[in-house]
Amino acid sequence: MPIPNVREGPDPVPEREFLFATLSDVGTERPNNEDSCGSLCESPTHLLIAVADGVGGYEAGEVASKTAIDTLIRSYEESNRAWGADKRLYRAAQQANIEVYDRAIVVPELRGMATTLTALVVDGSRAHVAHVGDSRLYLIRNRRVLQKTKDHTVAAGRQRIGLLDAAGAKEHPGRSVLTRSVGKDLIAQVDRITFSIEAGDVLVLCSDGLYNVLPDDELKEAVLEKEPTSACAAIIHAANTRGTPDNLTVAVVQVVGGPGASERSGWRGFFAKVLGH
Repeated sequence: MPIPNVREGPDPVPEREFLFATLSDVGTERPNNEDSCGSLCESPTHLLIAVADGVGGYEAGEVASKTAIDTLIRSYEESNRAWGADKRLYRAAQQANIEVYDRAIVVPELRGMATTLTALVVDGSRAHVAHVGDSRLYLIRNRRVLQKTKDHTVAAGRQRIGLLDAAGAKEHPGRSVLTRSVGKDLIAQVDRITFSIEAGDVLVLCSDGLYNVLPDDELKEAVLEKEPTSACAAIIHAANTRGTPDNLTVAVVQVVGGPGASERSGWRGFFAKVLGH
């Protein structure tokens, strides 16, 4: 949906206009959908959007992911705006973790449940991320795909320390074994990421059922030159055509208005350009 620009005062921060959509699908082989997604538009320049992929026994994965998304959004909405987006998002993610953890303890049928959680806040010209697990956030800028989150899996951990290459990690039996999750422990290890956004950027959040069957280049082509609702549908269709064995969830955010991020000077600007941040 479009979010209009707002100007306040003589010297406003760089304004942004966003389009976004989410879509979740059971896939081609699962009997139920253990993924969840949600969003919150707090103001014309402030958006929260999140994806979760639940794990656990019968129905527990569904409960875990939905509990995490619902709690995250409620906690963020009720938090003190003076804290700033990054702190609010981190605290909301921790509250989601506590809620999943507590329910798993209290309800015997839900014991052992957990979920991934990748949450994005777009606030003016900045993006803030809270991330646990192996759902992902991609930034597509100038037709280049950048994975902004790290996978918290056994295989990805081995790849980061040089024990596996990319091909080996993709085939490793630990590629889907989580080393971090929401609800496993009372306090979650949450990655916090902040970066600038520019007009023309596209942000894609997705569960592993999608990126495990859809290469980055195909994900990019499915997104570019489409509005978010059509992009989400195209991505899900492409993954289902491959016969994905998992549930599929995607959220697409397009930055369609406002000036580009201001140029940074000196060594910080040089390394930002080299690293794509």
